[in-house]
Amino acid sequence: MQKEPLLEIVPQAKELIVYSEGRSFRFQRESEGFASVVAAWRQMTENAVRMPAFGVSIDRLTREEMKRGLWAEFLYARQEVVAEMPFTALLFAVKEDFFGFNVERLYEGGYNGRCFYIDLRGTTMQVLASVLTELTAKFG
Repeated sequence: MQKEPLLEIVPQAKELIVYSEGRSFRFQRESEGFASVVAAWRQMTENAVRMPAFGVSIDRLTREEMKRGLWAEFLYARQEVVAEMPFTALLFAVKEDFFGFNVERLYEGGYNGRCFYIDLRGTTMQVLASVLTELTAKFG
């Protein structure tokens, strides 16, 4: 069975930026930190499915929200396309007790427009949240 393209493209990013309470932490693809996040991502999304998202992203509001909580942003070397939706980065809030989440797309310089939604099918974001919190504590 072929994996959902959105789930497979996340680990192919060239860089990861983790935002924790407004502070940012960069991890290059070759780094140990990036590898640990990808491992947590794969574990978290093992049974996940992409679903239609009900909301849209508004860049100004998204950037304001990124100042609070824990966020992961995956940046790509070139424009990617999944489900006919182009992007150069993917961003999402990480909340350990969530069973699903919106993935916002950076397109034409802003986090505007349609989002993806990932349903974790009974799993929470706890594993990924723990890894990201550990990384930000280590480098913060």
